[in-house]
Amino acid sequence: MKMRNMMIATVIILMMAITGCQKNTEPAPNPNPEPTPAPETMNLAVYYLKESNNEIYLVREVHTVEKSEGVARAALNELVSGTPLTSGAYNVLPANTQILDITIEKGLATVDFSEEVLHANVGASGEALGIASIVNTLTEFSTIQKVRFTVKGSAEKGMDWWGHVGLYEQPFSRDLSSVNEPLIWVTEPTAEQAITSPLTIKGNAKIFEAVVSYRLKDSTGKILAQGHTMASAGAPERGDFKATLTFTPISTGKGVLEVFESSAKDGSDVNKVTIPVTW
Repeated sequence: MKMRNMMIATVIILMMAITGCQKNTEPAPNPNPEPTPAPETMNLAVYYLKESNNEIYLVREVHTVEKSEGVARAALNELVSGTPLTSGAYNVLPANTQILDITIEKGLATVDFSEEVLHANVGASGEALGIASIVNTLTEFSTIQKVRFTVKGSAEKGMDWWGHVGLYEQPFSRDLSSVNEPLIWVTEPTAEQAITSPLTIKGNAKIFEAVVSYRLKDSTGKILAQGHTMASAGAPERGDFKATLTFTPISTGKGVLEVFESSAKDGSDVNKVTIPVTW
């Protein structure tokens, strides 16, 4: 009996020792865990509608969204469910609209919408601009020059579209004539881009006599280079512009590119766009 009790005690001691070893081998919690990396983002241009002084027109906005491979689909989803940044701007596509499919072939994008897209109620002028908002959003991508729509796979189902403006003249091409805001935008360079000399500047403007001015400043405000160019059209039309700016930075640093219109009244900067850059 005494021997049996000693064996039981030995087994208990061994089990306690094993348990203790197991506890000691468990990894201690990391007091400084690695932070979860922020999701990558991308910038997309979208076109919303706005009504002001009894006039309906388009506004172009650049939205930052989570990065994805399907950029065209991401842009349309932002057009449907994104929140406009411009005061008074609004979405024209019903919030429950789904993008069922997008195909791009030889510059033609075909977008297949769910039936909810047909339930917009914006009036005749709004309908034409609503179509332009979709087309202009998609033709921001260099791979797309024209756009056509289908509804649940059928071109006929959506032919009357929103009641006043049909899809009979598909495919649609880019049309910026009704984009009133902003008066100037810059597509190249982009914000925080690392630039080199010569710098290519591209964008679009709707300004008096089509004269677009620009200057590059360092972080102290010193002007490194400046100049002006002509847009392809002047107000009331819109025109694309392109310029080349040569500069010599003193050292590695950062600054801003300013693109603006010089006021015909007093020569001050108006409609200025500021893009932070590095070099």
